Amino acid sequence: MSPPTAQPTPMRRALVTGGSGDIGGAICRQLADDGLHVIVHANGNPQRAQEVVAVIHHEGGSAEAVAFDVADGASTGAAIARLLEDGPIQVVVNNAGIHDDAPMAGMDEAQWRRVIDVSVHGFFNVTQPLLLPMARTRWGRIVSVSSVAAVLGNRGQTNYAAAKAALHGASKSLAREMASRGISVNVVAPGVIEGRMAGEAFPAETIRQLVPAARAGRPQEVAALVGFLCSDAAGYINGQVIGINGGMG
Repeated sequence: MSPPTAQPTPMRRALVTGGSGDIGGAICRQLADDGLHVIVHANGNPQRAQEVVAVIHHEGGSAEAVAFDVADGASTGAAIARLLEDGPIQVVVNNAGIHDDAPMAGMDEAQWRRVIDVSVHGFFNVTQPLLLPMARTRWGRIVSVSSVAAVLGNRGQTNYAAAKAALHGASKSLAREMASRGISVNVVAPGVIEGRMAGEAFPAETIRQLVPAARAGRPQEVAALVGFLCSDAAGYINGQVIGINGGMG
């Protein structure tokens, strides 16, 4: 009688919100390189998510694209339910976020609410329905992408700093709730990172003045940190806010 054939371990699935942007796309490629099936999320630009998927496929990885507004609880819930039909999602990277900058004295309510909605309510809308299916597997990784603005503050960004700082408290609390299930919850707080938004807001001379490292970070550097936090090796790192900012603070 021949010995039973070992069943292959199913590929872990990762959902990356805002996966069509500069940092999000780099995170998606990193996780795919690490052997995960990556669900690349977009909202306003689903074509860019498809482009990230195409790059991952070209590099031999596994990925698919999905589009919904993380700030809309109903549409997010429906999209998550469809994804869960294929099994649990064990890695979540909450990377979606928007800027709508203005001094608070001149900021209107819509600017305040929309930025909060995407980062804070989006965190809840995406993460909450994934927790119990994840917990049943006794393994999970949740990483939220914050900002150095949430740590140091930044003029013209009270809404953005408030939204990202909320992720710190929520993640620390969620880490305490889920740690016994083998689930870690951490935050990565980048500083000035190369890409479309940084290029518009931070001229080279400004970066040299702001950043002790005298350069902007690269999306791939953020992705490498996120990839590690999503790995088996990082299981005892939990409830942490980790800066990646060239020494800004």
